[in-house]
Amino acid sequence: MPLDLGMYERRADYKSEKQCQRTSLAFYQAVRDLLPVWLLEDIRATEAFHWEDEGRACAFSPSEALLYALVHDHQQYAHHLLQRFSMHALAMPSASFRCCAHSATPHVAVAVRYNRKNILKMMMDTLKDFADEGEKKLLLNHRVCAHAEGGKTALHLACDLARPECLLLLLGHGACPYVTDRAGDTPLDCLLQQISQSDMDMRTKRVCLGYLVLFMPALRFRMRTELRENPALWSRLIGEQAFQWLSGQCPPSLFVQCMRNVTRSVPDEQLDIVVRGEEEKKRGHESPRGPQIKGK
Repeated sequence: MPLDLGMYERRADYKSEKQCQRTSLAFYQAVRDLLPVWLLEDIRATEAFHWEDEGRACAFSPSEALLYALVHDHQQYAHHLLQRFSMHALAMPSASFRCCAHSATPHVAVAVRYNRKNILKMMMDTLKDFADEGEKKLLLNHRVCAHAEGGKTALHLACDLARPECLLLLLGHGACPYVTDRAGDTPLDCLLQQISQSDMDMRTKRVCLGYLVLFMPALRFRMRTELRENPALWSRLIGEQAFQWLSGQCPPSLFVQCMRNVTRSVPDEQLDIVVRGEEEKKRGHESPRGPQIKGK
């Protein structure tokens, strides 16, 4: 029987705004407290409502429930929603869950923002199994609302926040490294800006830079002119070899070119092993050691 998502709105017609506020908060707290999946679904299906600005009560859709699971890292609930509802769990939420009318589906960006690597992996698996190429590209490469995230994509956010595991998952599942935000910056531009602005987490930023270089056969980005105009600064920040590659003075090494060919043929399962390895190193209080671009 086809999934009837319209039922989530029809059964809520009699609820008042005040009742919706109470039940919405109760559902939020239930997800926050990591209550069992069966109980959360029972609450969502029978008790919880949120109020829309046009003056009507709505039940929580799987998409809206997944946003709560992302915020509170309820991995079991996220797994259930993605398994049970597949792409419906990644659909556009109602207006009250979006910044503005021009917002796009926020789930991938929220996963990066909160560094929910495991749930992001579940979402990538859902896209691989259930989305066509057009849907996949739209969810991976769309710009998030200009008010909330400055019109950036999830890749831009992963670079801004130095999230190497998220970055690798997105690149490995087809996110475009050449996509630009509203300012015309690529993810590489954003990462270089972060490198120039702060010395914090520099090792992690270089890991991100290494991943981007592997997935960018042509190094096209807006800040190349700035690199050429300040060679001493950028050589110090990212290392002489990386500076020469990015400024166009010499091509990447044969090793990097070979690794680019390897990454194109690596199955998703192998990417997952790399991501898990990064996480294990962090738990062991080590810095990540991905394909780094080393400084002096």
